[in-house]
Amino acid sequence: MNEYVSIGLFWFTLAFISAGMAEQKGRSRWVWFLLSLLIGPLAIALIVVWDPPANPVGRFAESVRRSS
Repeated sequence: MNEYVSIGLFWFTLAFISAGMAEQKGRSRWVWFLLSLLIGPLAIALIVVWDPPANPVGRFAESVRRSS
């Protein structure tokens, strides 16, 4: 039972990390959080490999545009 809890906690932590990385790249935090709950480490790899979108979304992207 404890093994399932630690694996679940690890998976949930990866989802939070990927959400933060996605927002830094100008992508939707919630979409990537939910996506990473489904596909886990593959979502982090996709965030790292793909270039940022031409029209970024999210609060981070808005604050960057305002400060520029």
